[in-house]
Amino acid sequence: QVQLVESGGGLVQAGGSLRLSCAASGRTFRSYAMGWFRQAPGKEREFVGAIRWTGGSTYYADSVKGRFTISRDSAKKMVYLQMNSLKPEDTAVYYCAAGRDSYYLRTVEYDYWGQGTQVTVSS
Repeated sequence: QVQLVESGGGLVQAGGSLRLSCAASGRTFRSYAMGWFRQAPGKEREFVGAIRWTGGSTYYADSVKGRFTISRDSAKKMVYLQMNSLKPEDTAVYYCAAGRDSYYLRTVEYDYWGQGTQVTVSS
């Protein structure tokens, strides 16, 4: 059974940094992509970025490009979201997700989701 568990959320001031972690278990993820999503109150879930488990190529939403970085540690089955230069509009619940890799990272369909971790950025 696939499990994704996020951690690392919290309260940070604008301009600060946070690193979210996602612990993946339950299967081999070699042919998978791992994505990060977020959902702010009253808004739809938004794609943040994704990484290929094999090869490590990444793709980011324009809203976070240059500020957020996704990485993975294959041996530990961990995926990370490093968030720098945080803004109040980054406040949301952040979710880790896994889906079978696709030719384009932006078209991956995600089958597994974590429970989310809250990130709050104060102004």
